[in-house]
Amino acid sequence: MSKVLIVDDDPSVVQTFARMLRLEGYEVLTALDADAALREVETSHPDAVLLDLRMPLADGLTFLRRLRAREERHTPVAIVTGDYLVDEAITRELKELEVDVYYKPVWIEDLVGITRRLIHRTR
Repeated sequence: MSKVLIVDDDPSVVQTFARMLRLEGYEVLTALDADAALREVETSHPDAVLLDLRMPLADGLTFLRRLRAREERHTPVAIVTGDYLVDEAITRELKELEVDVYYKPVWIEDLVGITRRLIHRTR
């Protein structure tokens, strides 16, 4: 069973995404902030991460920088954000960090497809 980490500061988004992915057979891990997400990555080693971009304290980009600095292998990550005005410099950096960006709202078929593509990258 593939493990997916969902990182978002909105508990309702985390719960909704987790429910959708559990119904599809994934083991789901969750974190409401970047620090908790980094701890989860270190202890659970997820196969993929679904990450919000805009979070208080440390945002998604900060999490990604820290994650990539610690990793030997690159865990596949997708940004799922409601921010339609992502700065061009941030978009470039996300590409360099090998991250795709998707926009909320995300339907179950979209979320499952995104997750499958991420998991496929680990194989």
